[in-house]
Amino acid sequence: MGYRVSAIDPARTALIVVDVQHDFISPGAPMESPAGRAMLPTLVGLLDACRRAGILVVYTAHVHRADGSDLGRYGDLYPPIASGAALVDGSPGSEIHPDVAPVEGEIVVKKHRYSGFHGTDLDMLLRGRGITTVAVTGVTTEDCVHATARDAMFRDYWTVVVADACATYDHPDLGWGAMSAEEVHRTALVVLAQSTADVVTAEEFLARVREPAVDRER
Repeated sequence: MGYRVSAIDPARTALIVVDVQHDFISPGAPMESPAGRAMLPTLVGLLDACRRAGILVVYTAHVHRADGSDLGRYGDLYPPIASGAALVDGSPGSEIHPDVAPVEGEIVVKKHRYSGFHGTDLDMLLRGRGITTVAVTGVTTEDCVHATARDAMFRDYWTVVVADACATYDHPDLGWGAMSAEEVHRTALVVLAQSTADVVTAEEFLARVREPAVDRER
């Protein structure tokens, strides 16, 4: 079960940075992930290396209209979203965290659901640039990272999840027991590795960038 993406061709690979926004990352944020903030140095190093290698960097930002007309079930699931305290398009909290901010020319895809592909032009942008492999990072591992990785696999991209450049938050007991952020993160990675993506560390990913791209090894 599972598969390995043994070689990363920079010209055909995109690094997708999922929802690393103030409302998830900054201290005291309404949907704060302390683990997300802790993994920022790893993501910063990964971004720097990918840019030097010529790998396309694409960001997603989860946002909703101020009038709430695009909330759907998010208005039932997340009180900070329902109240307008988090992820309002154009608000300071919806902006990408400055530690990992896009550089000039990099794409930010605004999305309204977990997956970066749902209702967006992300697939078109990637295919128009000849991308065949995507590496997914960001928050949260079990929701937006997982959904984006799974949708990438559904679209037949070779999909990689960079484990130590993803993170989440604690899950409360809603009838099935509570889980710490670490437990949720690990569980999501186990599922992804079995069914969806090649799950690697940032160091492992970058080591493969230096290898020649040989499709038959995939």
